[in-house]
Amino acid sequence: MAASTIKAAFDSDITKVWETVTSLTNYSWRSDLSKIEIINEKQFKEYTKSGYATLFTVTSNDYCRRWEFDMENGNIKGHWIGVFTGNNAHTKIEFTESVTAKKWIMKPFVKAYLKKQQELYISDLKKALK
Repeated sequence: MAASTIKAAFDSDITKVWETVTSLTNYSWRSDLSKIEIINEKQFKEYTKSGYATLFTVTSNDYCRRWEFDMENGNIKGHWIGVFTGNNAHTKIEFTESVTAKKWIMKPFVKAYLKKQQELYISDLKKALK
């Protein structure tokens, strides 16, 4: 299993950061997605620009504090934890992904892939919050 954590700070209200990250209907700021399909109250699918789907199952939703979910697609299976701290002016986030590659050939590349995806996500989020 590969794990990767990324931390970032924003000069934005914690509610705005939380709502941006957790929204399943306003995801236009995400440069890696073509769409999100809401399945039910606990599950959704994200589709990459090339149409590859990942299923997410929310396991914890503590408003403006913590959001967690399991994730799975044909290549990986894992868990994501998002921790939010802050106030009306500043917000800090800490996102941790733990992933197992389903295909042995992908195992050496999983950690680097996670880091790349997390960096893109934070870059997109910074643009969205400006």
